[in-house]
Amino acid sequence: MASEPRQYHPLTCHGHSRPVPHIAFSAFEKENEKEIEKKTDSFFLISACKGAKIWDTYSGELLYTLQHDHIVRAIAYPPDNSDLIATGGFEKKLRIFDLSELSSTGSPATIPASAGFEIGEGVHTGSIKFICWTQDPNIVVTASDKTIRWLDLPSRACIRHEVLDGDIKSCEMVSLDPQYASPTDIGGGLPVLAVAAGKTAYFWGGRNAMDELKRFPLSYTIASVALDLKGRKLVVGEEPGTWAKVIRYDDGKELDVHKGHHGPIWSIAFSPDGKMYATGSEDGTIKLWKNCEGFYGLWRGGGEKVAE
Repeated sequence: MASEPRQYHPLTCHGHSRPVPHIAFSAFEKENEKEIEKKTDSFFLISACKGAKIWDTYSGELLYTLQHDHIVRAIAYPPDNSDLIATGGFEKKLRIFDLSELSSTGSPATIPASAGFEIGEGVHTGSIKFICWTQDPNIVVTASDKTIRWLDLPSRACIRHEVLDGDIKSCEMVSLDPQYASPTDIGGGLPVLAVAAGKTAYFWGGRNAMDELKRFPLSYTIASVALDLKGRKLVVGEEPGTWAKVIRYDDGKELDVHKGHHGPIWSIAFSPDGKMYATGSEDGTIKLWKNCEGFYGLWRGGGEKVAE
């Protein structure tokens, strides 16, 4: 990982006609084509309007529509890849659907909201903006207004909550691919919960993401945050503002300022190997920033060169 500030030309991804509210990298795929063809339990989920839709990623067929009484804003899968799905949104309810209990007739099935069981009934007083499943498959984290909540599936109860510095603008589980993770990383090789709220960046670790690792009070409001677990840096997006700032995790020193966006940066994500990160902005573009030395992807290595 690059430990010193170094400017590289970012790669800009155009094509969106609207703001980019969220970005994420897919995990590394180690399976070969034949193994992928054998898989029948892969799903791709899209949430929109008053429902969540589940698609078979191999055939492209719509399998289920999970009905809701209001707009769905957040979804999450458990880390053990079980058949559970968590949904939340304007209903102010965290619902868990068990796909193994839903019958599929070979044609798209519409599942009523009542088929999902609510966790923490009545505890959410505002729209659920984010859902994060911890490494403990029994613990789910939600972000609503200024409050982070930890909810326990077996008891269906909220077991902890924290009111933060301001409205929560981003809330993500940050992790490296297992082949790159190490006990010396921030979080000890486990995913870290990263939250941007008001003028503070928060980080929690452990299997249930309840151990507060650090919080960074800043002099400006932030709209997003991501964490370089191995390189020990965080990247935050200003709001209002259009810059991404790189800050050293251990002492809070500002290392770099990335310019180029023409609107607030709503989402930041590191690649599974930690060697690159992406910023998504109100301006409808995604920018990719190199986070390592030498050749990587379209970057040639050295200076600010980018492959033609």
